[in-house]
Amino acid sequence: MTKSGAQAGKPAESVAGTPEGLTPDVIERFRQQIYRYFQEQGRQLPWRQTYDPYSILVSEIMLQQTQVERVLLKYGPFLARFPDFASLARAPLREVMAAWQGLGYNRRALALQRLAGRVISEFDGRLSPSVEVLRTLPGIGPATAGALAAFAFSQPVVFIETNIRRVFIHCFFADRSEVRDQEILPLLALTLDRERPRPWYYALMDYGAGLKRLGPNANRRSAHYQRQSPFADSDRQIRGLILQALVKTPALTDAELLRLVGRDPARTQPIIAALIREGFLERVGAHLRIAAGPSS
Repeated sequence: MTKSGAQAGKPAESVAGTPEGLTPDVIERFRQQIYRYFQEQGRQLPWRQTYDPYSILVSEIMLQQTQVERVLLKYGPFLARFPDFASLARAPLREVMAAWQGLGYNRRALALQRLAGRVISEFDGRLSPSVEVLRTLPGIGPATAGALAAFAFSQPVVFIETNIRRVFIHCFFADRSEVRDQEILPLLALTLDRERPRPWYYALMDYGAGLKRLGPNANRRSAHYQRQSPFADSDRQIRGLILQALVKTPALTDAELLRLVGRDPARTQPIIAALIREGFLERVGAHLRIAAGPSS
C-alpha cells in the first residue's frame, strides 16, 4: 500500500450498478474492486497499526471534520503526552488544549477529556465495545461509535461516514440526487465483509478518498450534504483565537484578552461568555483562564 499523502491512483469505474441489481455476483465484484484499490493505493496510517481502543478513539475524534494530513501532525505527539485514559482524564485542560492546537473544533478536545473521565469512573478504564454504550459518551455519534466498534473491536457493524457515503452514491446512485442515508445503509449491510470488517471499512474509506480527487464530489448528491461555512472571520475562528491566547498566557484580564484577539469586543464578549458556560474558561478574580479541568 502507498504511504499517506502519496498520489493515489484513480479508482475504477463502478461495476456495481443499481441497488435493485445487487446480486451476489455484483456484491463480489464490488468487494473485489474496493479491495483491489486498497491493496494498490491504501493509506498506511499510524492508527491503523494498532488495536488499542484508546489510540483508535483519539484518532477517530481527531478525524471528525479534519483532514488526515493535519491529524498526522498531532496524533503522535498527543499520544506521547496522554498515552491512556488515566493520563488524559487527570491532565489540566490547558495542557490538553495546548496539545490540540492546530486541529480546530476545540469542543472535541473537551469532549475527549470528559469521555476519558467517564471511562475511568464508570467503566474501570476500559472502553466499551458496545455501540449503544459508546453513543452515550461525550463527542461520540453514530459514525464514530460504528468506527470504534469496527476498528478497535472488529465488530461487523453498519455505519456511514463521508467517504463511505461517497462510494455508495458513486457506485449505486449514479443518476440520482437527494440520496438519503436510509437508502445507503441497507446496501452497506448487504455488502459488508463480516469476516473482515476492519480492513473492509478502511478500504471503503480510502476508495472514497480517492473518488474525491477525481472531480465532482458525489456527496453533493446526498440529501444530507451541507457546504461548510467559511472559517475566516467566523465565530469559530474567534473561539480559536481566544483559546489560543489563553493557552499561550495562563491568565488574562478581559481587556488583555480582547486586545490579543483583535476583533470587535461587542462580538467577542458573548463568545467568551459561551466558552465559560461550556466549561472551557473560568474566571479567577479579574482574570480569565482555561478551566482547571472538565466538569462532570
